[in-house]
Amino acid sequence: MASLQFLGAAGTVTGSRFLLEHDGQRILIDCGLFQGKRELRQLNWEPSPVDAKTIHAVVLTHAHIDHTGGLPRLVKEGFKGPVYCTSGTRDLCGLLLPDSARLQEEEAAFANKHRYSRHSPALPLYGEEDAFAALKQFESFTYDRPRKVAPGITLTFRRAGHILGSAICVFELESTRQRVVFTGDLGRYNAPILRDPDAVPSATTLISECTYGDREHGQQDPMGELAAAVNTTVKRGGVLVIPAFAVGRTQELLYRLGLLEREQKIPILPVFIDSPMACDATPIYLAHTYEHDADMRRYMEEGLSPRRPQGPRFVTSAKESKTLNAMKGPAIIISASGMATGGRILHHLKHRLPDPKNTILFVGYQSEGTRGRRLLDGEAQVKIHGSFVDVKATIMKVSGFSAHADWTELLKWMEGFTTPPKQVLLVHGEPSGLEAMRKRVADKGWPVAVPTRLQTVELVKP
Repeated sequence: MASLQFLGAAGTVTGSRFLLEHDGQRILIDCGLFQGKRELRQLNWEPSPVDAKTIHAVVLTHAHIDHTGGLPRLVKEGFKGPVYCTSGTRDLCGLLLPDSARLQEEEAAFANKHRYSRHSPALPLYGEEDAFAALKQFESFTYDRPRKVAPGITLTFRRAGHILGSAICVFELESTRQRVVFTGDLGRYNAPILRDPDAVPSATTLISECTYGDREHGQQDPMGELAAAVNTTVKRGGVLVIPAFAVGRTQELLYRLGLLEREQKIPILPVFIDSPMACDATPIYLAHTYEHDADMRRYMEEGLSPRRPQGPRFVTSAKESKTLNAMKGPAIIISASGMATGGRILHHLKHRLPDPKNTILFVGYQSEGTRGRRLLDGEAQVKIHGSFVDVKATIMKVSGFSAHADWTELLKWMEGFTTPPKQVLLVHGEPSGLEAMRKRVADKGWPVAVPTRLQTVELVKP
């Protein structure tokens, strides 16, 4: 018998974590942190419902913190097994996990210094030492090459097209002949830099994300909207501040800004990448050429690499970051985190939000409860570092940059099945998106359900 317990990303888009059990083996697919609302973040501090010592292996779909950020704590709690992933995910986690630890340590120290935390003392969830310990357990292998990850369980990675290294995970359970497929975060078709998601022909059980299960990206013109945001900010003499995920979104922004400059649709401006992780992730993106699509390869061949001498300025030190606070526009600052939940972006928002000359441009999904969502919802003030900051800057959003498939693209990917799955389980979505996608999958005649957190589901047999 095989079963799956939904430890996270069930009824929400964060905290991705699923426990696959088969013939006495326990495989944890993803080990993410919960983000967004306080009640979700609090789950990161609760004791794990599964004893870490009983898990035989972890498999990662990709490197984003809502899929990997719980690993250091899992190792701290006694997990000793291997962590399987692609080489791209391994390299990015080498940046993301220590960075996550540093951010937590810095924010705890800042909270203690300024005494705005309810806890005394404020503590990090884990430290850098824990992150580096987790990284020692990583084992990577490439796409399309099956590998036995536990007795009786074989795993094959297929390209997901979401970020560098992202993978659709295909598990073959030998004794029961079940094929269990996890989409992870599925990317978009014809998106910049990476290849399109791979088709998967069959599954006994399909576990699919639904981040945009109730929304279409539509026919937006992200290049035109990005150019408009730049040009209107330039006219005001302001600074365009873009909260962006350090991995994936920042690299796509650099790609698109480079094209707009080349086509003379925007002026050549000072562009500052103020995220140490984004500074380190960009050369990793450039190095993994086997994941690049044809347009990206041509872009690189024409000498448009972000690392070119006349390209953006990569800000690494805290001292250099602070000098940007006094900088006058026009200019562009790209900083993390993408949902404005932490990181250096908070300092830029604190300084730029009160000035109507400036623009804050969101280029990605904003979970409920995050500062990004509150700014998009039109709140007149947001709390940063314990103080309320007036929102006078223009708040804009370009949704065409999303690295997640919308519901039409999810259905397009599902059309790649030559035979319908016998069981579809929907995760990684807010309730409205999950319900909308459930109805669409049911309309295909596929058996579908939406599990709740901590629910255990028996997986159907062929």
